[in-house]
Amino acid sequence: MKLILAALAALIGGDPALAAQGRDQINIVGSSTVYPFTTVVAERFGKTTKFKTPKIEATGTGGGIKLFCQGVGVQHPDIANASRRMKSGEFDICKQHGVTEILEVRIGYDGIVLSNSKTAEPVELSLKDIYLALAKEVPDPGGGNTFVPNPYKTWNQVNPKLSRTGIEVLGPPPSSGTRDAFNELAVEGGCSQFAWIKNMKKTDEKGFEKKCRTIREDGAYIEATENDNLIVQKLLANPDALGVFGFSFLDQNLDKVQGALINGKAPTFENIAEGSYPISRPLYFYVKKAHIGRMPGILEFVQEFTSKRAMGEEGYLAEKGLIPLAADEYQRIVADVKALQNFRPGAE
Repeated sequence: MKLILAALAALIGGDPALAAQGRDQINIVGSSTVYPFTTVVAERFGKTTKFKTPKIEATGTGGGIKLFCQGVGVQHPDIANASRRMKSGEFDICKQHGVTEILEVRIGYDGIVLSNSKTAEPVELSLKDIYLALAKEVPDPGGGNTFVPNPYKTWNQVNPKLSRTGIEVLGPPPSSGTRDAFNELAVEGGCSQFAWIKNMKKTDEKGFEKKCRTIREDGAYIEATENDNLIVQKLLANPDALGVFGFSFLDQNLDKVQGALINGKAPTFENIAEGSYPISRPLYFYVKKAHIGRMPGILEFVQEFTSKRAMGEEGYLAEKGLIPLAADEYQRIVADVKALQNFRPGAE
C-alpha cells in the first residue's frame, strides 16, 4: 500500500516527506447535505488509521467551492463537499488561482424534500404547485402567455385542492447546492409544465432559466441558514410552514417531521433509488490533487470514503440515508479515483 501511495503522489508531483508544512489534518469545507456523510467517514478514519480526524465545516456548496478554489497550500482546503456538480465558471476561478487539477468523486444520490411538522396534516404537491407557489413571476391567472409578479398568498389559490393556509416555505440560501438543485429540479420542473414557457427554452435559454428558477422575495420563501436543524426547529414552532432540505436529514428526523408527496411519490429511500421521486440529485466531493502527498492522509481518506464498506449498497453511509450508486456506476467511480482522473466540466 505504501508503494502505491508513493507512486500516486509522485504521479501528481507530490512529496510524501513534506508532511503538512504546518498542518497535519485534512481540511474539508462545503455542502451541509454532504456534511453528515463526510463526518461519519472522518470519524471512522480517525479511529482506524494513524491520521487525525479531518476537520469539516458546513459552509454550503457554493461557499465551500469558493474557498477550495482560492489556491494551493496549507491555508486552503483540501476537499470540497458539494450537493451539485462544480460549475464551469467555478472551475475557471480555480484555475485562475492555480488549482488546475481536481479529482471529482460522486458518492451517491439524495432527494430534496419539502417537509412539515408531524403534528400537521400530511402534504401532497405537484411540481406545478411548487412553481406557482414559489416563483417570483408566474403565468397571468387571467390568461394569455404573459408573466406577472406572483399573486398567490395561500396554497388553495395555487390549487383549490390544497389547504387555505398561507404559503410559507423555509429553505436554504443561494450559496447552497440544495437551493440550486431545488430551483432546477422542482421549480423549473413545474414551470416546464406550461408548454408556452417550455418553448422559450429553444429560443431564449437564459430567459427561460431566469423566469423558471427565480424565487419570489416577498416573504413566502424565507431564506434560512445552511443549518438544517434550525429549519426543523422552525417547522416545529409553526406547523403551517414547510421546509426544504435533503432526504438524509428527513430520514434522521422522522420523529419530528414528515416529507410531502411530490407528484404522488413519497420521499423514500426506495423511490429515490429507483428514480421515481422527482426531486433527486447526485452528491459529490472534490479533491485538490496538488495537496495529495503533501497533506497527510488524503488518498487514504478518499479510499475509505469510496470503499464498499462505506459507499456500497450495504455500506455504513446507506445506513445514514445516502442512496448508493448503482453497481456499474460505483465501479466506474472507483476506477476514476484509482486513476486520479481529472475533473472535466460538462463531462459526466
